Amino acid sequence: MEVIIQPTAEAAVKLTARVLGDALRRNPEMVFGLATGATMESVYAELVRMHREEKLDFANAKTFNLDEYIGLPPEDKNSYRYYMDNHLFNHINIKKANTHLPDGMTNDIAGEGARYEAAIKAVGGIDLQLLGIGQDGHIGFNEPLSSLNSRTRDKSLTPLTLEQNGIYFDPPESMPRRAFTMGVGTILDARRIVMLVTGERKAQIIARAVEGPVSSMVTASAIQFHTNAVVILDEAAAGCLQGRDYYNWSFNNEPCWEPYR
Repeated sequence: MEVIIQPTAEAAVKLTARVLGDALRRNPEMVFGLATGATMESVYAELVRMHREEKLDFANAKTFNLDEYIGLPPEDKNSYRYYMDNHLFNHINIKKANTHLPDGMTNDIAGEGARYEAAIKAVGGIDLQLLGIGQDGHIGFNEPLSSLNSRTRDKSLTPLTLEQNGIYFDPPESMPRRAFTMGVGTILDARRIVMLVTGERKAQIIARAVEGPVSSMVTASAIQFHTNAVVILDEAAAGCLQGRDYYNWSFNNEPCWEPYR
């Protein structure tokens, strides 16, 4: 795992978008795993800009999102399908048929996870998985104590997640209590992982995830097992890291990062 610290949130976002864009240019048939949340809005805005101004071509790309609320139709403004269409898919030349999210309105909740796993497998797996991190260290909706071998499934959300995400719902009490999520094991199957974290409020939890013990209480810590993972932070999010001098030295000396310095 590599950790890259950028001076500002804007710089961290732009580096993340460049990494995704360069991966797509190298492989026009990339399969992306995508995340949602406030931080990712800026990443998608930059990808849209790259599509419009730099001709970044999504025509043959495929995407699989990490999660979706159970019980929200795609047209609901709080569904992740709506989020993705609004922030990315409607503004690039991707085929909607190639964009995948769990079906929050399915009548087969028990079978939806297996269906989603089969869809990922059918395209050869995820090439690059984009991640954020929750305040309690979760990735996707893999709440604390989720198995580190878990697969896509339905999951009850914690009171902390309901409190944090409820602000987007009117009223907050209308937020679904359950969601579908890729499992930790599903996420680790991706050939490459890029995690983006910004802001001082995430500093303690990202330090636990990348420098602390691997634990199901902090499911993001499982990426320590991945052989091709990079965590991109701004200075505020990096505030609690112990190894930041080495991380900076590595970024400034590793040949693979030379184009990004």
